[in-house]
Amino acid sequence: MTLHEHLHRSLRQFSSPLNAALSERDVQTQSHSERVVLIAEELGRECGFAEGEIEMLKICASFHDIGKIGIPDHVLLKPASFDDAEWQVMKTHPAIGERIIRAIDADGAEMIATVVRHHHEHFDGGGYPDGLAGDAIPIYSRILSIADSYDAMRSARAYHRGKTHGEVLEVLHSEEGGKHDPWLLSKFFAMSGPAISA
Repeated sequence: MTLHEHLHRSLRQFSSPLNAALSERDVQTQSHSERVVLIAEELGRECGFAEGEIEMLKICASFHDIGKIGIPDHVLLKPASFDDAEWQVMKTHPAIGERIIRAIDADGAEMIATVVRHHHEHFDGGGYPDGLAGDAIPIYSRILSIADSYDAMRSARAYHRGKTHGEVLEVLHSEEGGKHDPWLLSKFFAMSGPAISA
């Protein structure tokens, strides 16, 4: 067994129970995470990542919203838009996720925790929790930002309809260089696989 295979097996044994716990809290968040895994994998392949990198990216994607386990029900399950105070609570989920993953006794957990912490950073420095910008944001986090945004906009919620593929692409184009990495977006726009649909 290679080092990569040992690492991935070690981390997968923790991902299943943690994701099952998230599903018990909020099945929508869990199904969203599963779709983000597929989108991130496809984008990683478009970027030319090696298989070991793809596997690590998929593990990071599966954990990206695990911190929502720590968000109170009145916020996490609210069937309407958040007010300012609720939004501040929701914005703590990347740091909660980081703490959960850092508690895992497995090789690679620290890297994944860092990726999870920064998946809501913006390329221009306007994101959270740390206001990182550009290449200071881990590339896996920048990929998850695109995958997460795409699926969130495509998905219907009680308080908004899901956008069409074309509408989402328009939004992503408008966020190029602001919220999202321009080079990664160019790779995303070149994708035509099953993870995204017209």
